[in-house]
Amino acid sequence: MDVRCRFLVTVCSLLLIARSDGSPFTDCIQSKGKAGFYEGSIDSTESGVKCMNWSDVPGVIERYPGKGLGGHSFCRNPDGRIRPWCFFPNTRGRMDWGYCDCKQVFVPVRLSGGPSAYEGRVEVFHAGQWGTVCDDQWDDNDAEVVCRQLGLGGIAKAWVGAYFGAGSGRVLLDEVSCTGNELSIEQCPKTAWGEHNCDHTEDAGVSCIPLTDGAVRLVGGVKGYEGRLEVHYRGQWGTVCDTGWTQTNTQVVCRQLGFRSGESVSAGRFGVAAGPILLGDVRCIGKEPTVTQCSWRGWFKHNCTHNQDVAIVCNSQRSRDRVPTSVPVRLVGGENEREGRVEILVGGQWGTVCDDGWTDRDAEVVCRQLGYSGLAKARVMAYFGEGEGPIHTDNVKCTGGELSLIDCIKQPFGTHNCRHSEDAGVICNYGLQKDSPEVKEAVGSMCGLRPSHTRQKRIIGGENSLRGGWPWQAAVRLRGSQADGRLVCGATLISSCWILTAAHCFKRYGNSTGLYKVRVGDYHSLVPEEYEDEYGVEKIVLHPRYRSDSNDYDLALVRVSGHRAHRGVPGHCVTLSRSVLPACLPMRREKVPKGIANCYITGWGDTGRAYSRTLQQASISMLSKRQCEQRYSDQFTSRMLCAGSSHDNHRVDSCRGDSGGPLVCERPSGSWVVYGVTSWGHACRLQDAPGVYTKVSAFMPWIRKVIGK
Repeated sequence: MDVRCRFLVTVCSLLLIARSDGSPFTDCIQSKGKAGFYEGSIDSTESGVKCMNWSDVPGVIERYPGKGLGGHSFCRNPDGRIRPWCFFPNTRGRMDWGYCDCKQVFVPVRLSGGPSAYEGRVEVFHAGQWGTVCDDQWDDNDAEVVCRQLGLGGIAKAWVGAYFGAGSGRVLLDEVSCTGNELSIEQCPKTAWGEHNCDHTEDAGVSCIPLTDGAVRLVGGVKGYEGRLEVHYRGQWGTVCDTGWTQTNTQVVCRQLGFRSGESVSAGRFGVAAGPILLGDVRCIGKEPTVTQCSWRGWFKHNCTHNQDVAIVCNSQRSRDRVPTSVPVRLVGGENEREGRVEILVGGQWGTVCDDGWTDRDAEVVCRQLGYSGLAKARVMAYFGEGEGPIHTDNVKCTGGELSLIDCIKQPFGTHNCRHSEDAGVICNYGLQKDSPEVKEAVGSMCGLRPSHTRQKRIIGGENSLRGGWPWQAAVRLRGSQADGRLVCGATLISSCWILTAAHCFKRYGNSTGLYKVRVGDYHSLVPEEYEDEYGVEKIVLHPRYRSDSNDYDLALVRVSGHRAHRGVPGHCVTLSRSVLPACLPMRREKVPKGIANCYITGWGDTGRAYSRTLQQASISMLSKRQCEQRYSDQFTSRMLCAGSSHDNHRVDSCRGDSGGPLVCERPSGSWVVYGVTSWGHACRLQDAPGVYTKVSAFMPWIRKVIGK
């Protein structure tokens, strides 16, 4: 463990990630408190570049007095960012900045001998070798920690007595007694490494299988292939009534569990259950992939007692190498039935497809299998949100002519090296709906119009927005810093040629127009969108009364450079469409209507876990001037608004990375107005620290003067 990464605040969110070389590590993300500043001795960025001496960066020490900067090159977070950072010279000899390499390495853990990647015998790596864990005191709290360390969701279940088979090698740990809150099994109370009084018949195991309705398990048996049949439904397990139960039903269940065959045995052989009876009168024909695809009366409908629970013994020889001749496919998380995250049904569970090598040819096969014949587009990096079930396959290789996705899968199901942030998706019949010249002419004279989406709220406390749902959302990015250009701030498109953002966005790099570009029509920051476009910056105008040592007058206007086709055409810079439209500006001194409930903040900022690749949205409540003044005293001026949520269990806030982004509310007429620009706040998602926004209506005369309206 890298003990150099010492944070003064101990509340850290540790996110399990997997290095490309297979060794696990976690990022320690610091929460901001009164003394929440990093004071360790890390002096290099994540990419391995050595940091510059802080004293070699003009003005930075004066800008952040008392924040630990000085004649050294150690990483710091003087601006209160989640992670420490530093300046460094890039390959062009210019100054750049980056986050630092502050990682904590935990003892590697793996699951062996299980039927899937989500369950098995627990093995840990220590002193150059893998070994098992003894099951003395082993319970569900220990399983919870193991599942968390492996990054697996679902319900954590502990298994004892070498349930997944006896291991080999050394027994490395014994008497593990986790509370369930630890981030690694290494942090739990336990014996010293290698000290135990066990043999491999006592090897501990866990299951962390993501649960879906219709999942099945066998309970009460000595081995994993026998027991009382239980089905999962809406967060609970229940039994199955044996009325009308046949050998064909048993074959379907065993096949769903990954076994070749099986037989039913007398009720009560594996004990009497105490929970609900979920299924009755089940009738299968034998070809169903899951028992819930058979005929049955309905959930909870039966006329049985637990003395009639179905009990099964499956053939212990697994059929995991058997590949089905076809596989059901569905699309999840899209805005319509033609798009979404690709999920396939394997072994009775819906799961995702990893995007390694995922191309338009793979998308073409998926769309063909679903009955679409138009242009197909592949989407990667969880474009339609992260799935929750297993990841069934990886490295799909289609030529484009196959009739089913199964024809493109060349490796056993469950084999992958991915996380759900790499879930593959598709858009079928891509580009059928184009804006006509009449539509383009109409939208050019409108503001504040949104597509008619019904789903609404992730920044801190929110959720993924819908693609094209906030057409005025823009982003100010650095040129050439990264492949996609480092995000500097959010912004709001207010006309074809102007965006509105915060003045403090230009504090770090200055206001030279050549450093920046403006992106509009974006949704997923690493995936090109149909209406996405980038423009140069022609002019940056900070409010003349803004000062870098103050939060007041925090407003800036940026004029974008039009494409060649628009040059010389007054008022034509950004190409407008259904997905790229300006927000309406408020009238001078216009107040947010009292009692208005439809206000939103949007951006690619902090989601509580990390910075988002997908545009986020969150519904937010406007607070009164008196409430804001009570919280921030004389720091809050008449040129500011504040907003947040007062509910402890669902805090919503605009946070780091959303600076400069819009706070918009819907007028009774249906148009959306940008009332605020994200400016500052003392912390993220704290009940007594609402976000503060520059009040746009207070600056309307200046805005009109600058943009010429």
